Order: sequence, then structure tokens, then C-alpha cells
Amino acid sequence: MRKITLLLSAFIIVCTAFAQEITGEWNGVLKVQAMQLKLVFHITKNSDGYTATMDSPDQGVKGISVTTATFEDPKLELEIKNIGIEYEGELKDKTIEGTFKQGGLSLPLNLTRDSVITTSLKRPQEPAPPYPYYVEEVSFPNAGANITLSGTLTLPKKEGNYPAVILITGSGPQNRDEEIFGHKPFLVIADYLTRNGIAVLRYDDRGTARSTGDFKTATSADFATDVESAIKYLKGRKEINQNKIGLVGHSEGGLIAPMVAARSKDVHFVVLLAGTGLRGDQLLLLQQEMIARASGIPATDIQKGRAVNAKAFQIVADATSSDSLKTTLAAYLKQVVNDSASGISVPSGMTADQFISLETNQITNPWMEYFIKYNPATALEKVKCPVLAVNGEKDVQVAANENLTAIKSALEKGGNKNVTIKTYPNLNHLFQECTTGLPTEYATIEQTFSHVVLNDIIKWIQQQMR
Repeated sequence: MRKITLLLSAFIIVCTAFAQEITGEWNGVLKVQAMQLKLVFHITKNSDGYTATMDSPDQGVKGISVTTATFEDPKLELEIKNIGIEYEGELKDKTIEGTFKQGGLSLPLNLTRDSVITTSLKRPQEPAPPYPYYVEEVSFPNAGANITLSGTLTLPKKEGNYPAVILITGSGPQNRDEEIFGHKPFLVIADYLTRNGIAVLRYDDRGTARSTGDFKTATSADFATDVESAIKYLKGRKEINQNKIGLVGHSEGGLIAPMVAARSKDVHFVVLLAGTGLRGDQLLLLQQEMIARASGIPATDIQKGRAVNAKAFQIVADATSSDSLKTTLAAYLKQVVNDSASGISVPSGMTADQFISLETNQITNPWMEYFIKYNPATALEKVKCPVLAVNGEKDVQVAANENLTAIKSALEKGGNKNVTIKTYPNLNHLFQECTTGLPTEYATIEQTFSHVVLNDIIKWIQQQMR
């Protein structure tokens, strides 16, 4: 799901006589299970002490706020509270020798001012050309939105008439391969399905890569119209069997697919990969709680954070206009920041007004406001075609039990008799075999997508083709 900025507390206490020796950029390589993950810490000094941020280039993440940074020569301590990261090191000339801790793991991590080089991330499932099937770069319009979507169509052979699926990405701006943390899950899925006789259309999200449009102002409902445009395009291709077109949606894509299937007779089956069944606010609260718990955050802090966020989401759900929402939410956040018992304070380096404005804008952007209010059951109850809904047991972004139960309940309430639900042990949100399920683990895992799940998907689709 889309990364949600949590309300963090940051209180810096620093005392050192040699601050100039620690400030600047520090680079290191974290070695996890034979994988290498580059980390970069940026340490600065101000009148109140020290502040820092962390980058994880291999995960595509920059500027993570360090909650607490202290340096008492030669000892450095850094903490990123919301994701359970701690670093303790000792400055020795031009190197910091230390230990990185997260989620019960304790690993050596030495930092240097020099840039570091990591070995290429291993992605053994990622296919490489030449492919044993036909590949075509395509584009198609969403006339209603006045945009053009660009993507890739793969066919088992150039000539023929094939069943087809459209892949629908998760939240955030994604390219046609749903590329994330060095993985390309949609490339892997498309390759597997096409090798097994299924045509696949995957495309860049609007406003992303080669597709036109504005991603920032779009909601899940807008993305649903992009899927409908993809269906229309496939119906115009002679190589596609118009009676056998299905949707495969991951994460938010699993929310969007039922929207389309509920109002289109052209959708003949749906596969939901970690799709959502809970209303947005409920899903986000559960997501935040599970990630915090898996990161080792104390239960009392989790409860405080949940209370603050629950109230914020309720304000969004109750709002009747965007203007009144921003005013009410900003007033609430100001109250929270001024209440020492809330456990929330302004991050170092920001004024209270800046912090409140940042949080308000993030919570009230069009996508988030729509997502918080939207209940997937409204569409799921209207889906009459066959549905396969699967999830990983260790998914901390879209909890398997709660969401699959809600999906099954809504489909059955609508009278859908062809529903298959399955949970896979030891798989995370990306359907990788994992240890903790935390997003911080995604990049370190070589596997892109479980072969067991791929095999089950193709078998299920083939059953629907009979």
C-alpha cells in the first residue's frame, strides 16, 4: 500500500566537543542473508544539537527522519522509532564501527565518508530476452480522462486467439512491471502466464514512465477507468478471446479490480493478490499497528499512535468538504502536538506549523481522502464472475485473515458462488518467502514472487477457461 507518513516524535539531546567530526554523509553496506543493502546517513548540527536522515538507495527510499541522534565523542547513537531501527557506533578516525538493530536482528554496520559499492541485487526469477513468446509495445487512450497509457502486451504467439489478463498495480506511481525494491513482480507474473498460454497486458500508471496524465490528483476510482480503457483496447485486438478477459490486481489493484468487474460484463474472472476487503481507515490502522509491532515498537507507543491516527481518519470520514476537512484536521493536529500525553512532538528541524501543514496535506490529498472513506464491500457484493483471492500469512500491509474474511463475506453476500480463498504461510505482501514480513525486508530477498502462488494462479485461470 501507499507509504503513510506516521506521526512521529523527535526529541534530540546532544552534547559533544567535537561536532565537526561527525557531521556530514556516512555510507555503509548492511549484509543480510548474503544480500547487501546500502545505507546512507546524513548528520547535521544545529543550535539544539544533532539531526539526521537515512537513505536506503537499494529500496528507493530517501530522507527517512532519524527520531533521535546523539553524539558523545566517540559514541554515536541513532534511532528511527517508527520502523524500529537503532544504530550504535564508535567514531575511529574516518570510520564509524557499529551495530545496526531492527526487528530482533543485530548486524555489524561500519560507516565511512567514502562512497561504497554493493554487488548487484540477485533476482533469479527475472526473465531476460529473447523471450519464447511475442512481445509488443502498445499504447491506448482513456478518452474520458484525455490521457494515453503505455504498456506491454505479451502473446504466447504472434498469431492466434488467446485468453487474456490485465495486471493492475498497487498504490503509488508504478511502472508496468510494478517495479519496487529492485523487484519486477509484474514482469515475472506476465512471463509465467504468457509461457502458459495466457496473453497479458501490463501498463504504466497514468503520469508514470511513458503514460501521460496526472498521478497526484487521481483516486482509485480514476484508476478504475484506466482499467476499463485497457479492456476496451484488448477487445479491439483480434488475438484476444473477448469472452475470456480477466483482471489480476495486487494490493490497491485488488481494490480496483472489483470496481471494474462490478460494472462490466467484459470481465470474466478476477484474481486478487493481497487485495483489500476492509474500509480504508480500518486497513490503515491495522497496517500501522502490524508494522509497528513487527518492528519492536512498545505496545504503549503503538496504542498512542493508533488513537491519534484513528481520530484523524474519523475526521476525514466525517468531512463534508475539503476546505472544512483541512481546517478541522489542522486544529486537531495542533491539539495533539500541544498535548504532551499524546506522545507526539514536532520532529527536530521543523516548526510546529510546518509539521502540522505537512501532515494535513498528506492526509487530505485526493487519493488518501478517497481511500480512507472507501469500503471495498460495495463493489465486491456486485461481482458475479469467478474470484480467486490470495494473501501471504506474514503480510503486514494488508492483513491476510481480516481482509480475506471481509472479501469472502462480501462476495457471498452478493450471491457469488465461485469464490476461492487461500492464505500462504511465510509469504509477505509481495508474495516472497520471508522472515518478518516487514517492508524493510523486501529488497534483501532474492525471490520476487512465490512459484507456488504463480502455479496456483495459472491452474485456477485454466479451470475458468473450461
